[in-house]
Amino acid sequence: MGTAASCSAGRAGSALSVDAARLRAVAVATPVAGAETLHLDEAAGRVLAAPVLAVSALPPFDNSAMDGYAIRLSDLTGDGPWHLPVSARIAAGDGRRLILPQGSAARIFTGAPIPLEADAVVIQEQVSRVGDSVTLTQRPRAGQNIRRQGEDMAHGAPALDAGVALSPPRLALLAGCGVAEVAVRPKVRVAILSTGNELAEPGRALGPGQIYNSNRVLLRATLAGLSWVALSDLGILPDDPACIRAAIRDAARGHDVVISSGGVSAGEEDHILDALRAEAAELDVLKVAIRPGKPLTVGRLGAALYVGLPGNPYAAAITFSQIAQPALRRVAGLLEEPDNWLPAIAGFRYRRSTGRREYVPVVWTERDPMGRPILDRLGPGASAALSPMARAMGIAVIPPDVDAVHPGMPLPVMLLCP
Repeated sequence: MGTAASCSAGRAGSALSVDAARLRAVAVATPVAGAETLHLDEAAGRVLAAPVLAVSALPPFDNSAMDGYAIRLSDLTGDGPWHLPVSARIAAGDGRRLILPQGSAARIFTGAPIPLEADAVVIQEQVSRVGDSVTLTQRPRAGQNIRRQGEDMAHGAPALDAGVALSPPRLALLAGCGVAEVAVRPKVRVAILSTGNELAEPGRALGPGQIYNSNRVLLRATLAGLSWVALSDLGILPDDPACIRAAIRDAARGHDVVISSGGVSAGEEDHILDALRAEAAELDVLKVAIRPGKPLTVGRLGAALYVGLPGNPYAAAITFSQIAQPALRRVAGLLEEPDNWLPAIAGFRYRRSTGRREYVPVVWTERDPMGRPILDRLGPGASAALSPMARAMGIAVIPPDVDAVHPGMPLPVMLLCP
C-alpha cells in the first residue's frame, strides 16, 4: 500500500512531486459506500450514486420556439407573397389535439404544441396580419422555429452519469425530464482538528507565545461549502501524545476522513506521526516538493482517510487544495475534476531556488493583447502569511526547474472564487 507509519516527514528521503503526491493521495482514497434517495429539492450539490434515465422526453411534444404562425409548407405554392386565413389560436398549455386545416395558418405562442400537419413556424415579425388573414413574403425552411419532441433528451436516454455533483443546471435537466428523486452517495463524514499549545481560538485573549487558529476557520469554511460533506470540528488538541492518539483514533472510528493541521514535521513537539505509528496507520505521502508545504501526511487510519496538513496557514491552504481535496473528492465518489486554471503571463520579476513547484498568490488589473491576465505577485510567499492569500485573485504556479520569473513569462493561474 504505502510507506510504513514509522517514517517521518522531514527525515531522510527524497520528496515526491506534487503530481505524484496527488496521485498517491487519490489512490489511497476509497469512495463511501451505499446510497440514499432524495427529492430534487434536497439534492443540490450531492453526488449521484447511479445513472439517471429520462422519465419523459425533453421536450415532451413538438412545440413552438417563437410567437408566430404555424403553417404547412405545401400551401406556399408559387413565388409569393402568400395569403393564408388564420384558422386557430394555440397558447402554451393548450391540450387540444389540433390538425391544421389545409391552406390556413394557426396563431401560435412560444411553448404551444404544434398542430398536426404543420411543419414550420413563421415568427410574427415576418408576417403582416390584416383581420383574420396573414401575408408571408419569405418561404421558411422545414422545421423552422419548431422544437421537436425529445430533441434535447429522448425518453429513457441517460440524463446524467453516476459520480457527478448535482448543480442547479443538472437538477433543472432532471426536472425537465420528469425525474423527481435521485439516488445519491452518503455525505462524507469529515473530522477536522488542530494541534498545538500555541493555538487559541479567535475571540479569546492570547496567552504568552500564542497565535490565533486560522487553519480551523479556513478548513471549516472550505468544507462547509461542500454539500457532500458532513463536518465535525474537534477543536484544538494540546501537544500531548496520549491525547492526540486517543483523539485521532476516535475520529477515525466515526468518520470517513480525518484532517489535522500542524504536528506533521520532525520537531520534538510534532506528535501526529508518532500517534499514527502507534495506531498502526498506513501512510502514503510524507514529503512533497511543493512550496509552501513539503511536510504532509496522507494515508489510512483504520477505515478512514487521514490527511495531516502543515501548520503554517498558506502551506495548509495550498497542500489542501492541490493534494488533499482531490482525494476528498474521490472519497465522495466524484468522477469529475474541476478545471479553474487560466493561461496568464507574469508582470513581475522573481528569483528563486529550484527543486520545488511554487504556488504564488497574485492579482491582476490588466490583460495582454491575447486576453491573458498580467500577474502581480503579492507578498513574499511565506508559508505562514495570511494577507497575500486573502487579497489574491488567483494562485500562479512556477515549475520546479525555473529559477527566475520575468515579465512576459507564461504562467498558469488557478482562479480563486470569492
